[in-house]
Amino acid sequence: MAKNNQQPTQGEQVATTVSSVEAFFKKNEKVIEWAIIAIIVVVCGILAYNRWYLTPAKAEAQGQMFPAEQKFMAGEFETALNGDGNILGFTQIAEQYGNKAGKSVWLYSGICNLNLGNNEAAIECLKKYKSSDKVMMGRALCCIGDAYANLDNKAEALNYFKKAAAVEDNLYAAAYLLKAGIISEEMGNNAEALKFYQQIKDNYPQSMEGYDIDKYISRINAAE
Repeated sequence: MAKNNQQPTQGEQVATTVSSVEAFFKKNEKVIEWAIIAIIVVVCGILAYNRWYLTPAKAEAQGQMFPAEQKFMAGEFETALNGDGNILGFTQIAEQYGNKAGKSVWLYSGICNLNLGNNEAAIECLKKYKSSDKVMMGRALCCIGDAYANLDNKAEALNYFKKAAAVEDNLYAAAYLLKAGIISEEMGNNAEALKFYQQIKDNYPQSMEGYDIDKYISRINAAE
Protein backbone atom coordinates (compact mmCIF):
# COMPACT_ATOMS: atom_id res chain seq x y z
CA MET A 1 0.00 0.00 0.00
CA ALA A 2 1.52 3.40 -1.03
CA LYS A 3 2.30 5.92 1.73
CA ASN A 4 0.38 9.18 1.75
CA ASN A 5 3.09 11.89 1.23
CA GLN A 6 0.64 14.69 0.55
CA GLN A 7 2.14 18.04 1.65
CA PRO A 8 0.11 20.50 3.78
CA THR A 9 -1.70 23.08 1.74
CA GLN A 10 -0.75 26.77 1.95
CA GLY A 11 -3.89 27.42 3.99
CA GLU A 12 -2.97 24.70 6.45
CA GLN A 13 0.56 26.13 6.79
CA VAL A 14 -0.81 29.61 7.49
CA ALA A 15 -3.25 28.21 10.04
CA THR A 16 -0.44 26.34 11.79
CA THR A 17 1.73 29.47 11.87
CA VAL A 18 -1.12 31.60 13.26
CA SER A 19 -1.83 28.99 15.88
CA SER A 20 1.85 28.95 16.91
CA VAL A 21 1.96 32.72 17.18
CA GLU A 22 -1.22 32.79 19.26
CA ALA A 23 0.21 30.15 21.56
CA PHE A 24 3.44 32.15 21.96
CA PHE A 25 1.59 35.36 22.85
CA LYS A 26 -0.70 33.52 25.24
CA LYS A 27 2.23 31.86 26.98
CA ASN A 28 4.23 35.13 27.24
CA GLU A 29 1.30 37.49 27.73
CA LYS A 30 2.57 39.11 30.94
CA VAL A 31 6.13 39.55 29.65
CA ILE A 32 4.87 41.18 26.46
CA GLU A 33 2.55 43.49 28.39
CA TRP A 34 5.40 44.69 30.59
CA ALA A 35 7.67 45.12 27.57
CA ILE A 36 5.05 47.31 25.86
CA ILE A 37 4.59 49.35 29.04
CA ALA A 38 8.37 49.80 29.32
CA ILE A 39 8.58 51.01 25.70
CA ILE A 40 5.73 53.47 26.26
CA VAL A 41 7.42 54.81 29.41
CA VAL A 42 10.74 55.28 27.57
CA VAL A 43 9.10 57.01 24.60
CA CYS A 44 7.06 59.28 26.86
CA GLY A 45 10.18 60.07 28.86
CA ILE A 46 12.10 61.05 25.71
CA LEU A 47 9.23 63.22 24.48
CA ALA A 48 8.89 64.88 27.88
CA TYR A 49 12.66 65.48 28.09
CA ASN A 50 12.69 67.08 24.64
CA ARG A 51 9.60 69.21 25.28
CA TRP A 52 10.09 70.32 28.84
CA TYR A 53 13.88 70.43 29.17
CA LEU A 54 15.92 70.20 25.97
CA THR A 55 13.86 72.56 23.79
CA PRO A 56 13.61 75.32 26.45
CA ALA A 57 17.31 74.90 27.27
CA LYS A 58 18.24 75.32 23.60
CA ALA A 59 16.03 78.39 23.33
CA GLU A 60 17.60 79.88 26.46
CA ALA A 61 21.09 79.13 25.16
CA GLN A 62 20.35 80.75 21.82
CA GLY A 63 18.99 83.79 23.65
CA GLN A 64 22.26 84.08 25.55
CA MET A 65 24.24 83.68 22.32
CA PHE A 66 22.72 86.69 20.58
CA PRO A 67 24.39 89.49 22.65
CA ALA A 68 27.75 87.68 22.44
CA GLU A 69 27.35 87.37 18.68
CA GLN A 70 26.69 91.10 18.45
CA LYS A 71 29.92 91.82 20.32
CA PHE A 72 31.73 89.40 18.03
CA MET A 73 30.44 91.13 14.91
CA ALA A 74 31.59 94.47 16.36
CA GLY A 75 35.10 93.07 16.82
CA GLU A 76 34.86 93.18 20.64
CA PHE A 77 36.44 89.75 21.00
CA GLU A 78 37.31 89.97 24.70
CA THR A 79 33.73 90.78 25.69
CA ALA A 80 32.31 88.28 23.22
CA LEU A 81 34.50 85.56 24.69
CA ASN A 82 34.35 86.32 28.41
CA GLY A 83 31.31 88.57 28.87
CA ASP A 84 31.25 91.85 30.77
CA GLY A 85 28.97 91.20 33.74
CA ASN A 86 25.89 92.15 31.77
CA ILE A 87 26.07 89.48 29.09
CA LEU A 88 27.54 86.00 29.06
CA GLY A 89 30.53 85.36 26.83
CA PHE A 90 30.96 82.31 24.65
CA THR A 91 33.15 80.68 27.31
CA GLN A 92 30.39 80.84 29.95
CA ILE A 93 27.73 79.82 27.43
CA ALA A 94 29.74 76.74 26.47
CA GLU A 95 30.28 75.86 30.14
CA GLN A 96 26.62 76.29 31.12
CA TYR A 97 24.85 74.98 28.04
CA GLY A 98 27.37 72.87 26.13
CA ASN A 99 26.08 71.72 22.77
CA LYS A 100 22.60 73.05 23.57
CA ALA A 101 23.99 76.38 22.42
CA GLY A 102 24.86 74.81 19.08
CA LYS A 103 28.22 73.86 17.63
CA SER A 104 28.80 77.47 16.54
CA VAL A 105 29.73 78.37 20.12
CA TRP A 106 33.04 76.55 19.56
CA LEU A 107 33.68 78.38 16.28
CA TYR A 108 33.01 81.76 17.88
CA SER A 109 35.14 80.89 20.91
CA GLY A 110 37.98 79.69 18.73
CA ILE A 111 38.03 82.78 16.52
CA CYS A 112 37.85 85.07 19.56
CA ASN A 113 40.79 83.27 21.17
CA LEU A 114 42.72 83.45 17.90
CA ASN A 115 42.22 87.21 17.65
CA LEU A 116 43.23 87.62 21.30
CA GLY A 117 46.46 85.65 20.78
CA ASN A 118 45.29 82.64 22.79
CA ASN A 119 46.41 80.20 20.12
CA GLU A 120 46.32 76.95 22.10
CA ALA A 121 42.84 77.75 23.42
CA ALA A 122 41.78 78.62 19.87
CA ILE A 123 42.92 75.23 18.60
CA GLU A 124 41.15 73.42 21.44
CA CYS A 125 37.85 75.18 20.73
CA LEU A 126 38.01 74.97 16.95
CA LYS A 127 38.71 71.24 16.98
CA LYS A 128 35.37 70.77 18.77
CA TYR A 129 33.53 72.50 15.95
CA LYS A 130 31.83 70.24 13.39
CA SER A 131 29.42 71.40 10.72
CA SER A 132 27.81 70.26 7.48
CA ASP A 133 28.26 73.84 6.26
CA LYS A 134 31.40 73.42 4.17
CA VAL A 135 32.18 77.14 3.99
CA MET A 136 32.20 77.43 7.79
CA MET A 137 34.03 74.12 8.21
CA GLY A 138 36.75 75.34 5.86
CA ARG A 139 36.97 78.57 7.82
CA ALA A 140 37.39 76.67 11.09
CA LEU A 141 40.17 74.48 9.66
CA CYS A 142 41.96 77.54 8.30
CA CYS A 143 41.79 79.23 11.71
CA ILE A 144 43.36 76.14 13.28
CA GLY A 145 46.12 76.48 10.70
CA ASP A 146 46.56 80.16 11.60
CA ALA A 147 46.85 79.28 15.29
CA TYR A 148 49.51 76.64 14.59
CA ALA A 149 51.37 79.14 12.39
CA ASN A 150 51.33 81.63 15.27
CA LEU A 151 52.81 78.91 17.47
CA ASP A 152 55.51 78.40 14.81
CA ASN A 153 54.31 74.85 14.17
CA LYS A 154 54.55 75.17 10.42
CA ALA A 155 54.00 71.49 9.63
CA GLU A 156 50.64 71.41 11.42
CA ALA A 157 49.70 74.79 9.99
CA LEU A 158 50.32 73.51 6.46
CA ASN A 159 48.35 70.37 7.23
CA TYR A 160 45.27 72.38 8.24
CA PHE A 161 45.53 74.85 5.36
CA LYS A 162 45.50 71.88 2.99
CA LYS A 163 42.50 70.41 4.81
CA ALA A 164 40.65 73.72 4.57
CA ALA A 165 41.31 73.97 0.83
CA ALA A 166 40.09 70.40 0.31
CA VAL A 167 36.73 70.89 2.05
CA GLU A 168 35.02 72.29 -1.03
CA ASP A 169 35.94 73.59 -4.46
CA ASN A 170 35.06 77.27 -4.09
CA LEU A 171 36.75 80.67 -4.16
CA TYR A 172 37.53 80.45 -0.44
CA ALA A 173 39.88 77.59 -1.25
CA ALA A 174 42.16 80.04 -3.06
CA ALA A 175 42.92 81.88 0.19
CA TYR A 176 43.72 78.61 1.95
CA LEU A 177 45.96 77.48 -0.90
CA LEU A 178 47.81 80.80 -0.76
CA LYS A 179 48.46 80.32 2.95
CA ALA A 180 49.67 76.79 2.22
CA GLY A 181 52.00 78.10 -0.46
CA ILE A 182 53.46 80.87 1.70
CA ILE A 183 54.14 78.56 4.62
CA SER A 184 55.67 75.97 2.27
CA GLU A 185 58.09 78.67 1.12
CA GLU A 186 58.90 79.48 4.75
CA MET A 187 59.65 75.78 5.25
CA GLY A 188 62.03 75.89 2.28
CA ASN A 189 59.85 73.75 0.05
CA ASN A 190 59.52 75.92 -3.03
CA ALA A 191 58.43 73.05 -5.27
CA GLU A 192 55.38 72.36 -3.11
CA ALA A 193 54.64 76.07 -2.80
CA LEU A 194 54.69 76.38 -6.58
CA LYS A 195 52.10 73.60 -6.84
CA PHE A 196 49.73 75.49 -4.55
CA TYR A 197 50.23 78.74 -6.46
CA GLN A 198 49.72 77.03 -9.80
CA GLN A 199 46.52 75.45 -8.50
CA ILE A 200 45.20 78.93 -7.70
CA LYS A 201 46.18 80.19 -11.16
CA ASP A 202 44.53 77.23 -12.90
CA ASN A 203 41.39 76.78 -10.80
CA TYR A 204 40.64 80.16 -9.23
CA PRO A 205 41.86 82.89 -11.63
CA GLN A 206 38.86 85.10 -10.77
CA SER A 207 39.59 85.10 -7.05
CA MET A 208 41.40 87.97 -5.32
CA GLU A 209 44.34 85.63 -4.81
CA GLY A 210 44.24 84.67 -8.48
CA TYR A 211 44.77 88.28 -9.63
CA ASP A 212 48.10 88.49 -7.81
CA ILE A 213 49.28 84.90 -8.03
CA ASP A 214 51.73 85.50 -10.88
CA LYS A 215 54.03 87.48 -8.61
CA TYR A 216 54.29 84.50 -6.23
CA ILE A 217 55.00 82.15 -9.10
CA SER A 218 57.57 84.54 -10.58
CA ARG A 219 59.31 84.89 -7.22
CA ILE A 220 59.86 81.14 -7.00
CA ASN A 221 60.91 80.81 -10.62
CA ALA A 222 63.42 83.64 -10.15
CA ALA A 223 64.91 81.84 -7.16
CA GLU A 224 65.45 78.60 -9.06
